[in-house]
Amino acid sequence: MSGPLPLSYQNWKHCITQLCSIELTPEYIEARIATLGDHTGYEAQRFIQTWGEAHLERVRQWFAQAREELRAGGAA
Repeated sequence: MSGPLPLSYQNWKHCITQLCSIELTPEYIEARIATLGDHTGYEAQRFIQTWGEAHLERVRQWFAQAREELRAGGAA
């Protein structure tokens, strides 16, 4: 990703779904929440080294928000 990190859910969602063409499916969301939630795992450690722990927590919250949107019947 080039440019600044997204600082809002809507900007993050645009980056994921539009710029990266990743569909926020329930399976993808759950996998990312699990992977990023394992702070001892390689991917979470790499994320923290690259983007910082504060951004990791924001992204985890945004995945949880996307999950809630799907559960409520909205498009994530």
